[in-house]
Amino acid sequence: MSKYPEILHRRMVARSRLFRVEAVGLRFENGAEVEYERLAGTSHGAVIIVAVDGSGCAQLIREYAAGTGRYELGLPKGRVEKDEPLLDAANRELQEEVGLAGRELEWLRSLSLAPGYLAHRTEVIVARDLYESRLPGDEPEPIEVVPWPLDDLAGLLDEPDFSEARSLAALYLARDHLRDKGVL
Repeated sequence: MSKYPEILHRRMVARSRLFRVEAVGLRFENGAEVEYERLAGTSHGAVIIVAVDGSGCAQLIREYAAGTGRYELGLPKGRVEKDEPLLDAANRELQEEVGLAGRELEWLRSLSLAPGYLAHRTEVIVARDLYESRLPGDEPEPIEVVPWPLDDLAGLLDEPDFSEARSLAALYLARDHLRDKGVL
């Protein structure tokens, strides 16, 4: 399994405003040939932000999620614009969705979701030393901000409208990282 499969072809089979469905033909080292389909994003990546205030609370948001058809509680997140530095994108999304900006921003890691089918990756950013700053966003209605103590992630799991895996992973990663740094 040390050698990557040979790419025989790539072709687009469908496209929307947000997604491209791509067929990828592969030949594996053992001679097996298969064709996979994957969603290839049309953006320049995405960020998810764990913005932690001075009392150790992460700033969650509650907004409508078309995929689940309900209001979901999670972290602020959004796409990175072309040629936009990652930390600038995180601070912009934080200002648009929460009305706060961070003086200290730090990249933690990259996350994938269903890598067998999605080429998309989300960058986890921790923001601290928060201050009020609002930018206009593209949301159709005001977003509710819900501060949540990082030391009570178990309680968050009991919330019926908290189900997004990226938010869950990012919160645990940020909590452990900040504990290791002696911040929490």
